[in-house]
Amino acid sequence: MAIEVWLGFVAASAVMLLIPGPTIITVIAYASSHGKKATLPLVAAVSLGDITVISLSVLGLGSLLAVSSTAFTSVKIVGGLYLIGLGLRMIWQVNRATENTAIKIPERHTRLFFNTWLVTALNPKGVIFFAAFLPQFIQADNPTAPQLAMLATTFVCLAALNTLGYALLATKASHSLSSISAKRKFDTGGGIAMSAAGIWALTTEQGS
Repeated sequence: MAIEVWLGFVAASAVMLLIPGPTIITVIAYASSHGKKATLPLVAAVSLGDITVISLSVLGLGSLLAVSSTAFTSVKIVGGLYLIGLGLRMIWQVNRATENTAIKIPERHTRLFFNTWLVTALNPKGVIFFAAFLPQFIQADNPTAPQLAMLATTFVCLAALNTLGYALLATKASHSLSSISAKRKFDTGGGIAMSAAGIWALTTEQGS
């Protein structure tokens, strides 16, 4: 693969990753409520989620979702409702805490990992995107598999760095709050944003 093609892919991927979607909103909400200890599980979950989505795209699911409104809608509904459920659960747990209790959502990191991975993997537009995006950087005069592997690895690494940055920023913003009441409002906002991302996912059109 020519270096200029790879650099073009890096630039295009970086721009796309900087725009927060349902996955990043989930990362921000979890990082703000769980602190730095949640950073590694979140980064790992997003990386595995992207690997899952890219693999599904390469296997042809992206083409199926692009032409089948039933398949697209089914995946979209499952992902959207799951995200809404996570947001509502976070809101309930945050507001269950008392004024004299430090707000810590009692959720294991394995659950954070699974939830974030599933939110990333259950994004039909992501599957379709990779099915259309990756081939644009494949050079016909070189073997396809090594190029796909390089592009996929590059994207996953960039996504991991992006996730790490958002998670650390969310943690820092959360720690800067001086009162339990302010912390509760901040984390409630995270839950609302997560639920809103689920509604957004539910209302996304197949071709948009």
